[in-house]
Amino acid sequence: MLRKFDKNLPDLNGKNILVTGATGSFGRAFVKLVLARWKPARLVVFSRDEFKQYEMEQTLNSQRHPSLRYFIGDVRDMERLAMAMRNIDIVVHAAALKHVPTAEYNPFECIYTNVHGAENVVRAAIRCNVKRVIALSTDKAVNPVNLYGASKLAAEKIFIAANNLTGGDGPRFSVVRYGNVLGSRGSVLPFFKKLVAEGADTLPITDKRMTRFWITMRQGVEFVLSSLELMQGGEVFVPKIPSLKLTDFAVWLAPNLKQKFIGIRPGEKIHEALLTEDDAPYTLDLDERYVIMPRFRYWTGTHFDSGGTALVPEGFRYASDTNKEWLDQQDLRDMLKEVDA
Repeated sequence: MLRKFDKNLPDLNGKNILVTGATGSFGRAFVKLVLARWKPARLVVFSRDEFKQYEMEQTLNSQRHPSLRYFIGDVRDMERLAMAMRNIDIVVHAAALKHVPTAEYNPFECIYTNVHGAENVVRAAIRCNVKRVIALSTDKAVNPVNLYGASKLAAEKIFIAANNLTGGDGPRFSVVRYGNVLGSRGSVLPFFKKLVAEGADTLPITDKRMTRFWITMRQGVEFVLSSLELMQGGEVFVPKIPSLKLTDFAVWLAPNLKQKFIGIRPGEKIHEALLTEDDAPYTLDLDERYVIMPRFRYWTGTHFDSGGTALVPEGFRYASDTNKEWLDQQDLRDMLKEVDA
């Protein structure tokens, strides 16, 4: 049975919220869920693609959602960010250049968006006295072997250290870190579905040993929202989610197709980790998530000191190949139903 993260969500009624990269897969799902559950005062869609904003506006029917605002802008432009963040309470930073081979081939562009963009979000949020900022990260930021992962690790460090700059009453910054989102743009699911629809006789698999963490888009959005409610500044929130071998994924999705092993792409790992042994001395184990606490405390007291919350064991590592929770075929069917809903 798939874990849910829909408990202890924040009250967003009357709040002013901005989402960077809001026309991406996560941003669209986040906006849709927020509008379905709450009545924010303003919900700002911040992205650089005017056509995707037009499509989103048509899909959501903005006349029914008067809180929606559409801002053309790039996280590379700090002044435009600061203009969009005026009187904003909450920022969700989802904008990133995410495609691993693209980042390897275009390193400058990856750094401009993922690292300098993170710095610009921090600077604009401090200037505009935003209350809370939560940034999306990835398992590829853990012991990175590619530029995308390295850039997201740098972004994590920027957001965590931003709490040093804000003083006692300034914005608070935290990070969420999770694995592959089933069905998101550029993920393996739509790629495999496309091949099946086109009549392919094989599915390409990079390596037969490969494992990944998996989470649905709805789980990801609810995890971000629940982490917004918990955050005090400087934490990295990691959900407890299942693993699955890519070969099993392919068999369950298209049992009649053979698999062709094509070799690992540049910057790819066999397995991914969400926590390492180096994180363990600072990591708390909650029922449905791990919380990596900041090395420097930016506050006194914590939501997590009560209820017998304990550190994970010494040497603990949370990786996709040693994970204790694995998807079975019915779990995958349930996740696919959620993707198709």
